Amino acid sequence: MTDPSGSEPHVDRATARDVTQFASHRPMRALVTRPREESESLASSLTARGISTVIEPMMQVHYHGATALDLAKVQAILCTSANGVRALARVTGERRLPLFAVGEATAARARAEGFTAVESAGGAVADLVHLVAERLQPQNGGLLHVAGNVVAGDLVDALRARGFVIERSVLYEAQPVGALSASAVCALRSETIDLALFFSPRTAAIFVRLANIADIAPYCQTITALAISAEADAVLAGLPWRNRLVSERPNQPALLDVVDSVLAERRRGWL
Repeated sequence: MTDPSGSEPHVDRATARDVTQFASHRPMRALVTRPREESESLASSLTARGISTVIEPMMQVHYHGATALDLAKVQAILCTSANGVRALARVTGERRLPLFAVGEATAARARAEGFTAVESAGGAVADLVHLVAERLQPQNGGLLHVAGNVVAGDLVDALRARGFVIERSVLYEAQPVGALSASAVCALRSETIDLALFFSPRTAAIFVRLANIADIAPYCQTITALAISAEADAVLAGLPWRNRLVSERPNQPALLDVVDSVLAERRRGWL
């Protein structure tokens, strides 16, 4: 690292990192902050691109015990996360009721859990509201939103405004971790992380807080942060990233498109 006293010419840490990175052709490494199960599937997609991963979940998911769900007057179930689908599958054997998922990752989880009538919105709560309003009629029955203890967006209010009867059932809790792991701190301090992926404003906020507590914020200068939404990106502005990029759509495939663009830029830097 450069001596801040000025005894040597100052070299920007990110610039020095770039020179070393391109010269060595070191494979890229990504910090993945999703809950464990989602992180593992994402890691597979990154590995296929030649990117190794450090999985560091910002939240731990705790599923509620057996909860009786009255689905007799429900015409459809709405899920805004894969964890919601997992929680739902734990408390009911019903698999034929229509299930509307916020995005394809949630829909894929529903199909994997055996739900047979699954439709996917575009990845945002507004997309799910539009899909439900387009496909369903309020007079045909109520809706059930399966959720965690913290909810993003105004799904329930938006659908009630369209005349639907909708209830929310909280079936799991996503609790923030108390600190970054020693292995993650070591990886960040050694400046071997090139990318950090964030899938919600909440996980972004947890990372920013824990990075400051662990005193590793300065090491973010060598990392490009990739956010699934402008809201998540805004939270990340509290750290001195090398660069920040936002996916065009709030879903994993769109964020992986951003990863691909970073890889393409890196390859051009080697030419």
